[in-house]
Amino acid sequence: MQKGLVYITRKVRFNAAHKLWNPSWDEAKNFEVFGKCANPNFHGHNFDLFVTLKGIPSDETGFVYNLSDLKILLEEAILVHLDHKNLNLDVPFMQGKLSSIENLIVEIWNILAAKLPEKTKLHKLKLYETENNYVEYFGE
Repeated sequence: MQKGLVYITRKVRFNAAHKLWNPSWDEAKNFEVFGKCANPNFHGHNFDLFVTLKGIPSDETGFVYNLSDLKILLEEAILVHLDHKNLNLDVPFMQGKLSSIENLIVEIWNILAAKLPEKTKLHKLKLYETENNYVEYFGE
C-alpha cells in the first residue's frame, strides 16, 4: 500500500507586545498609517501560532514527526523568545525589522525550517494576532 503525504499541526499560544512604527517616518505619518498600533507605550496581543508539518509517516512509529518533540522544539526555539516579551525591544531576531505579524511569521519560519530534520518539511504557519486578523506563510 502506498503512503502519501500527511499534514500534522501543533498550536501554541504566546503573549507579546509591540508597536508598529517606521523610524524613517515622522510621528504624524506613523499615526496616519498604523493608527493606535503606533502607541508609544506599545500594545499587546494573545497570539495563536499553528505550525503544520508534512511528510510520509514513518514505518517504525507511524509519525510524520513526533508531536511531543515538536512541542519541545516550539518551546525552546520560539516561545522562550516571544512569550511575554516586547517584539520591538526583547526579541533578537526581530531587531531592525518592523514588528508586523507578516515579518514575525517569516522569522519564525526561518528558525523552524533550520531546525527540522530533512525528511520532515515545514508546510505552513498560521499566526493569529486577534480573533479576526491572521497571516499564513508557506515559505514562498
